[in-house]
Order: sequence, then C-alpha cells, then structure tokens
Amino acid sequence: MRHDLPQTPPPLGADLRALRRARGITLAHLAETLGRSVGWLSQVERDLSEPSITDLRHMAKEFDVPVSILFRHTAAPADEAGYIVRAGARRPIGSSIAGLVEELLSPDLTDDFEMVHSTFLPHSRIKDAVTRPTQEVGYVISGTLEIEIDGTVHSLNAGDSFRIRGEAFRWANRTPDPAVAIWVIAPPVY
Repeated sequence: MRHDLPQTPPPLGADLRALRRARGITLAHLAETLGRSVGWLSQVERDLSEPSITDLRHMAKEFDVPVSILFRHTAAPADEAGYIVRAGARRPIGSSIAGLVEELLSPDLTDDFEMVHSTFLPHSRIKDAVTRPTQEVGYVISGTLEIEIDGTVHSLNAGDSFRIRGEAFRWANRTPDPAVAIWVIAPPVY
C-alpha cells in the first residue's frame, strides 16, 4: 500500500481549542491569563498565528497538561492524517515521575474522548488519589495492576478491565514486571 508523504505537521490549533473547551475555559479568560488578545488567541486556534514556547508553557499550565503534548509531533502520511497513529509516531503525554509512561493513541485531541497507552513501571505507584470530571474505562493488556477506586482496592491482571466515573482513584504496580493498560477517557484530559 502506498502512503502519500505528509506536507506539513498536524495543526496545533484544533488541539488547543479542544483542550480549552474540555476544561470550560473561554477565549477571553485564556487570553487574559496569557496577556494576549482574544483575536490573537482565536488566530492561534485557527492556525493563522503561531504561539511562542512561553505561550505554550502558560497554556499547558492553564490546561494542567505537560507542555510536551503541545509540541508538534510527527505528521502522518496525508491519507492517514486524522485516522491512523503508527506505533513509532505516538505522542508521549503525562509525566513518568511516578513510574507511568503514557502515549496518546488518538490521532489528536478533537474527539469527545481520548485513548491512551499506559505502561506502569515495576514497583511504581501514584501516591495521591486523583479525581477528575471524566468517565474512564481501562483494559489491562499485560502484567498486574492494582487500582483503588473510591477507597476500594482491586487487583487486575491481563484481560481484566475497569471503569471510573469521577471517583477518586490511585494505581500501583507492586510487581517486578511492567503492567500495560489501554485507557479511554472522556472528555480528553491531556
């Protein structure tokens, strides 16, 4: 099968708009936070103007996402753009500080949900519970993952799945092997 070469990297504006809307942030509020005009921000979201690295850092802070998610990523071939994400072209997201390595499986952040590939490193855990206004479903591909949902601890193995509906949750991988899971999150949080 022949794939046309991409002409340009995927646009940033649609991802910025999706993140802003998912968090209920208005153009006026974000523009004020950035010290920019609403017109400029609107142009950024329509890919008519390009934000500086400093602007991206401030946006990432406001959206509570790692700034790396806002950097341009490898463009897909023209016939795959917006539809296909190749294994070597996934965008890294999140922070590996707690021992969690995440990659975005969705082509972009413009859908009502996002799909994430999560690798939980051996003997890793998140210390503080996380609560977010989302619905999340996860499927454990390999390894053993411990997930605490609303105070109840569950041990999951390959083939098991779980759902979180806005409850506080924590995870841990207490084994010497990595655990891998696929998460679907709505609305997108990255």
